Amino acid sequence: MSCYFRRLSATEFEPTDHVGGAWNPDEQHVAPVLGLLAHIIEADHAVRRADTPLVLARANYDILGVIPMAAFEVSTRVVRPGRTIELVEATLIQGGRAALTLRAWMLQTGDTADLAGTSLASMPPRADLAGWRMDAGWQGGAIRSVEFRHRDFGPGRAQSWLRPTVPLLADEAVSARARMLGALDFANGIAIRVSPNDLLYPNVDLTASLFREPRGEWIGLDTSVSFGPDGIGLTESVLSDEAGPLGTSSQTLTLRRR
Repeated sequence: MSCYFRRLSATEFEPTDHVGGAWNPDEQHVAPVLGLLAHIIEADHAVRRADTPLVLARANYDILGVIPMAAFEVSTRVVRPGRTIELVEATLIQGGRAALTLRAWMLQTGDTADLAGTSLASMPPRADLAGWRMDAGWQGGAIRSVEFRHRDFGPGRAQSWLRPTVPLLADEAVSARARMLGALDFANGIAIRVSPNDLLYPNVDLTASLFREPRGEWIGLDTSVSFGPDGIGLTESVLSDEAGPLGTSSQTLTLRRR
């Protein structure tokens, strides 16, 4: 089966062609990598906390540099242990260099069904959006591994339903949270303010908070992109599944003219 990564050992992985980057196909697109690190943290947690499991509620990724299309390893550590709250860190290391970190807050769950609700805006039904190819200046295998339905509202504003068509790993179950986190970096390419042929605007981070478990295969991104006057930008998205909104994500951009 096609997948984003092949597991080489308990801590080592290599990317497949589906991970090729949008800015440079010889570098890894960080979207699948973000999902992989979330999966590794959840798998480690399941072993450590089998009797008292917590859920990944907030993921904060820092992108420390480009990640070539080559094998890498991932290390994990518990930064802040606790019975009801944990802060866990995963670091991607390639060639002896840390290239990406994830700090994840793992929280205790409880029954608050009677309090559930949100004022975040809902996505339109998937059938109301047209099929779309994310190929306006973008490269690499990662964007071609995803099915999109899309509505554009003008520069820097768009809505997309998306569905990755390959799994993170072959023969390994991946949670709905890790799968969603592995798709969120695509937000920076769906609401184009300036063509990537004219401007580089990679993100240096991604922070996502989820207040409930995602459902189904399709992920909704209601995305706005802002550029400031001094070379810094921001991509913000409301995250949804077909049951409604379930969280938000934010990406800080560095703007560089070609």
